Amino acid sequence: MTEVEVKIRVGDLKAVREKLLALGAVVARERHAEVNALYDFDGGDLRALRRALRVREAGKRATLTFKGEPQKSRSFKVREEFETQVRDPKALRKILKSLGLKETFTYAKRRTVLRKGRLTIALDETGAGDFVELEGERHEITRLARSLGFKRADFITSSYVELIGQAEKARGRV
Repeated sequence: MTEVEVKIRVGDLKAVREKLLALGAVVARERHAEVNALYDFDGGDLRALRRALRVREAGKRATLTFKGEPQKSRSFKVREEFETQVRDPKALRKILKSLGLKETFTYAKRRTVLRKGRLTIALDETGAGDFVELEGERHEITRLARSLGFKRADFITSSYVELIGQAEKARGRV
């Protein structure tokens, strides 16, 4: 699968949620906590190739995700993505460790998921601030962003790992 997404920094997630609901979006999953852990080999092979292997845990749910190298795109983050649900995250972590992978970065966030047509919309509260993440077809992302009062200039293609790292550095913690 090819993932196409953007993030937009927002000041008031509640207001964005209300506007999305008024535009016809529906809540697919209420606000919940997530812990995201990225894995790599000792030499940083995945990072060097701009790929990512992530284990996301949300309550009793866990998802293993592989993200390929980002494709060239001006306004959108486009990359190959494969995901699968995992029944036993503890066993998965043991498997990854046995394969020579180690946890290299972990971050937590709170997320609310909405849907509007084929678009997936996430309202994310992170250590780098609050964001709306739009995933779907480029023209649908652009149309919904405009309806929310945003322009392509507001689109962020950085990952949360990059954004949180930048925020930590700005706070003098790195």
